[in-house]
Amino acid sequence: MSQTSEDTKAYLQQIISNLPENPGCYLYLDESEVIIYVGKAKNLKKRVSSYFNKNQDAIKTRILVKKIRDIQYVVVSSEEDALLLENNMIKEHQPRYNILLKDDKTYPWIVVKKERFPRVFQTRTLVKDKSSYYGPYPSLFVSKMMVKLIHQLYPIRICNYPLLSDNIDAGKYKVCLQYHIKNCLGPCQALQSEEDYNKDIFAVQEILKGNVSQISKKLFDEMKTLAEELRFEEAQKVKEKYRLIENYRAKSIVVSTNLNNIDVFSFDKSERSAYINYLHVSAGSIIRSCTIEYKLRIEEKDEVLLSQGIIELRLRFKSQAKEIIVPFVPDMQLNGVVFSVPQRGDKKELLHLSEKNVGQYKIDQLKQAEKLNPEQRGMRIMQTMQKDLNLKELPLHIECFDNSNLQGTNAVSACVVFKNARPSKKDYRHFNIKTVVGPDDFASMYEAMVRRYSRLLEEQQPLPQLIIVDGGKGQLSISVKALHDLNLTSRIAIIGIAKRLEEIYFPDDPIPLYIDKNSETLKLIQQLRDEAHRFGITFHRNKRSKQQIESELDSIKGIGELTKMSLLKHFKSIKKIKEASLEEIVELIGKKKAEILFRSFT
Repeated sequence: MSQTSEDTKAYLQQIISNLPENPGCYLYLDESEVIIYVGKAKNLKKRVSSYFNKNQDAIKTRILVKKIRDIQYVVVSSEEDALLLENNMIKEHQPRYNILLKDDKTYPWIVVKKERFPRVFQTRTLVKDKSSYYGPYPSLFVSKMMVKLIHQLYPIRICNYPLLSDNIDAGKYKVCLQYHIKNCLGPCQALQSEEDYNKDIFAVQEILKGNVSQISKKLFDEMKTLAEELRFEEAQKVKEKYRLIENYRAKSIVVSTNLNNIDVFSFDKSERSAYINYLHVSAGSIIRSCTIEYKLRIEEKDEVLLSQGIIELRLRFKSQAKEIIVPFVPDMQLNGVVFSVPQRGDKKELLHLSEKNVGQYKIDQLKQAEKLNPEQRGMRIMQTMQKDLNLKELPLHIECFDNSNLQGTNAVSACVVFKNARPSKKDYRHFNIKTVVGPDDFASMYEAMVRRYSRLLEEQQPLPQLIIVDGGKGQLSISVKALHDLNLTSRIAIIGIAKRLEEIYFPDDPIPLYIDKNSETLKLIQQLRDEAHRFGITFHRNKRSKQQIESELDSIKGIGELTKMSLLKHFKSIKKIKEASLEEIVELIGKKKAEILFRSFT
């Protein structure tokens, strides 16, 4: 790159500002676009920022930072996956500033041996003997705990005897200590059938695959039974096993020995761009990730765009993989290459990981564009909201109502206003409820809405395109009645949001809408609801506080407004005035008024 120091710094800061706060691996590249460092992170944004936001004490780190010209990253599902991916990429790329693994040891696996009465143990060596390998595990401790748990749950043999039928029939073996302490059922002397043993092996493999629901339920039922029988020590031991299984994720999506020399592509699209992510799997490990963007100029099918991305990225990285995993079949054919659209299993997990990365890249690009044009974000959110809620008009002006009262007293209603998807605080309004006696949320909502929109109509002020009511069907119904009485039902859209499951209610529709919890539409609705609640509660507290002061001091004959202000300014609260001595009060307001005040409080 032929960039100046300031250009490089600005470029890197732009990348860092858009990094996700997710686990993953980050790659630093030098001016020749060579990977010089690979690191893992629980939070990519915080970890990468730490290199640039402070002076590094270590000389080597300072040198590394000076050589960085570009940053790439791969998002994964967990810190353990990041650890494994880092290991794979360091071995593949051997970056200059990483500590290389001189002994080339890899992470541990658990193997179920291909033999009669299979053994289950941990290993660092994968042998092509048709045995089943599960892992890798992020640490030796985790793999040891899993093997220990398996042997606690099932009586699997640990001996190395070749348990062939002829040897068992000839009585060549004798049961060992494991049999006597009930850790083994003695298949070496035909005391356990091969069929029963293989049932246990099947259950072990289900645990190692991550299919633990049945095993977990069995342990939970056992724990419950023991507790009901007051056998608490035994129940605690079962509970520990249950917790370990529940918390365990049997294998990483980052690595699978069943996958070798495979390309993975995923696709995403925005209004102006198409995004394609590429992962390459070699020898059971992800060793490369890259995402590219195409600016859309004409109407092109997704299949055509994906085809262009596949050709571009395979040429760029000189891939000769014979199998390509894709989310849909592209509009192309390659000699000797098979396209597959997986529905389940390891390949589906790899596709999911690629989709996660292309989605994150798309978000990063949108964030970057929105920083240059802040109005763009608001417009995009409003367009999404219009689509999600099936609104006739773009919701440029939204208002949200919330009620607040304390045991039926000091009832107030709050109205907050958002314009262009942002708070317009100068337009916020609160209402002291005047016509309602007792705690009646429905009547309070009706009064507030009638007062609000009667005023807007009288003053010929613009009406909102959307009203949001904090509440379910009941609050929504009374709000619709208020609009109906003002002849506004056809002019303003209105919805209610219920707190329990964040479901959205529409007028005359008993079935609520459930919006994706991560959608920007729901987040904006929640922001409006929470802001209305905050604004209402603040006003309500101020009203209660003012009323309390008024009732305590204003009711005392002989204590005027100036005296009250002097007392509150000095003591800060009614409580501290009551706690003060007569001498302190005399000094402040004089003997006569102090005695009046003192008598009223005693």
